[in-house]
Amino acid sequence: MVGELEQFRGHINTVQKTARRLLSLTRRPAQHGSRCQGRRGGTVSTTEVVGQRARDEYERDGYTIFRDVIDPGLINEVHGHVEWLGRQHPEVRPEQLGHEFLRDDPFWVRLVSDERLLAIAELFVGPDIALFASHYISKSAHSGQPVLWHQDSAFWPLDPMRVVTLWLAVDHSTPENGCLRVIPGSHRQPVAAVQDNTEVANVLGQEIAVDVDESAAVDIVLRPGDVEVHHPNIVHGSEANTSPHRRCGLTIRYIPTSTRITAPEQPYPSAFWLRGDPGRANTYQPPPVYSPDRHYPFRDAASWS
Repeated sequence: MVGELEQFRGHINTVQKTARRLLSLTRRPAQHGSRCQGRRGGTVSTTEVVGQRARDEYERDGYTIFRDVIDPGLINEVHGHVEWLGRQHPEVRPEQLGHEFLRDDPFWVRLVSDERLLAIAELFVGPDIALFASHYISKSAHSGQPVLWHQDSAFWPLDPMRVVTLWLAVDHSTPENGCLRVIPGSHRQPVAAVQDNTEVANVLGQEIAVDVDESAAVDIVLRPGDVEVHHPNIVHGSEANTSPHRRCGLTIRYIPTSTRITAPEQPYPSAFWLRGDPGRANTYQPPPVYSPDRHYPFRDAASWS
């Protein structure tokens, strides 16, 4: 098992400095130059400034946004992956392509292991990172279902609830096609109970059991390759897609390896150690081995054989 995990690390680890340089470009401050003066006369890197600003926004509002994180080439592969999953699982609505399919999907694991995404996750959960879950929410044109207001932490078997969600835009995400909506600052409120709601077809079949001030909602408008980051306690949801354009996003839930997954099924279907010290809190799935007869073909497939 140790050998498999070491091999897995070899698959996913690229040069971390390159990832951090990209991260600095995605949220570069307006001023010129790669370094700036600190308050005590020293210098700090642009990446440090950008990371601190993102953490400050996250702490204040419960979310933050990084632009142009994933390149168009990889996004094109993600488009193909979503379509391939739909053909493999025609009985599953496209909003429900969840983590149970991830265990034996090399491309999916490769995607959530991308160093650019891990560099962002590290800002919020530290350097020892595991995957808890991942889920495509693909809303078909004209018929995509809404996600009613909820807080993620009400559903998740984690102890402690130290986890961050990265929401990767696969398509353009707009108010017209049912983009993510958040209530800024709501992550500081207590976690509310949930209640069933089947009056309207919706992704969760449930909603938060308190009134939500929708006038405070912010639409998260994203381009393909952008990443929104949000807190597990923030109240969020999305409208139905009544537009002629699909809206697909990939949720990725990263945890520090010290957070324990308390679900009865162990190892959890989507639990993968991705970086740093694996710790002893969880057991993890072995890395999937690519087979051209069973898996989605992708550019780096040979590295997973």
